[in-house]
Amino acid sequence: MVDYKLVLYLFSFDYLCSMNQKNILDKLGIETLNPMQNEALASIQSNAEVVLLSPTGTGKTVAFLLPIIAELDINSTEIQVLIVVPSRELALQIEQVTRQMGSGFKTNAVYGGRAGAQDRMDLKHKPAILIGTPGRIADNIRKERFSTEFIKTLVLDEFDKSLEVGFENEMTAIVNALPNVKKKILTSATQAEKMPAFVKLKHPKYINYLHEAITQLTIKTFISPSKDKLETLVDALSHIGNQPGIIFCNFKESIQRVSDFLTANKINHGCFHGDMEQIDRERALVKFRNGTHQLILATDLASRGLDIPEIKFILHYQLPSREQEFTHRNGRTARMKTDGTAYILAWKNEVLPEFIGKAPVEEILTAPLPLPSVWKTLYISGGRRDKISKGDIAGLFLKQGKLKPEELGIIEIKQDCAFVGILASKMDDVIFQTNNTKLKTKKIRVSEI
Repeated sequence: MVDYKLVLYLFSFDYLCSMNQKNILDKLGIETLNPMQNEALASIQSNAEVVLLSPTGTGKTVAFLLPIIAELDINSTEIQVLIVVPSRELALQIEQVTRQMGSGFKTNAVYGGRAGAQDRMDLKHKPAILIGTPGRIADNIRKERFSTEFIKTLVLDEFDKSLEVGFENEMTAIVNALPNVKKKILTSATQAEKMPAFVKLKHPKYINYLHEAITQLTIKTFISPSKDKLETLVDALSHIGNQPGIIFCNFKESIQRVSDFLTANKINHGCFHGDMEQIDRERALVKFRNGTHQLILATDLASRGLDIPEIKFILHYQLPSREQEFTHRNGRTARMKTDGTAYILAWKNEVLPEFIGKAPVEEILTAPLPLPSVWKTLYISGGRRDKISKGDIAGLFLKQGKLKPEELGIIEIKQDCAFVGILASKMDDVIFQTNNTKLKTKKIRVSEI
């Protein structure tokens, strides 16, 4: 006998949503949601305004994307969700996560540093979800490149940064240009001192997991006898050994000075700061992710929203002036229940800020300089727009390039290009075998970056 109630349930909205959610989690390699994500999922579904506070690395992006995707109108051809972020890198990371979910809804990111023609091309066929930085989104709204009438959900990710004075005009213009928003979601890893009036929150539901400190994070101090600290930095990096880490400085001028000193001491590294061209910033992160560089010198721009897993340590060459930024920097390591260490490099007469607390001093033991990486990065002049996949690239390098699987590293596909990690000893031969050959229907160039 047919159980009609069961049949109706199997085809109910809730069941279909739960099955879709399971498929998405499978694609992301997530077995189960954590408590914060479960609470956020339920709260976003049932509340018009949600403020989500949770430490860096706990999965806030997935927490707000799951309920958003579940409520999208499959029949709409307009932008339904606007996600505003403080940096290009965070925009690109959320775009990547959304695409990995494989929901079938078009997603695009717009941000400063890329051509306006690319915005026009992406917005010609409207995405369901638009992600972007305040300046670029406000600019596109002013130029009427998309309608704001159908945007029902507004997300301010890392809102404490986006709501700072530098973004106030753009943020005000964006919020005022959205007449039909029904749901607002704000997220951060730190609590903003106050909520600006232009956000227009009425009765938000707060989800606060900031009290759940990342117990796997250890904070230690290196003492430098010299105020200059450069020689102590090299000794500290030798003591830490070959581990992936970020060295934080407060200014791009400091990064250049530290970079020159590390180069003189034959310590490979990348650099990352706001005055770099977008393509150079992206390439620095690609080389960091695939192991070409174990170290990256960065300003606080790298303290939020970067897709750089497996960070074993961060080192404060210069301390930030605010506890907020100290927290965000430290949040780059000890993520998702993994261990990590935050080192403070302090001059012996330096008075540390009160928010540091008491960090035990680590004795620097004599050790050899970190070894050069065994990996190099190759550039390929073809990407998603050319229908090229990771499998296509792997096939080319394994067959025509005659590599063994263990000699091929991380493959990253962009819209118009791709990057491949490769064993350094095989690089020249692989370039010779694959450069100026066809991949799918496109003749590609292969070169080192």
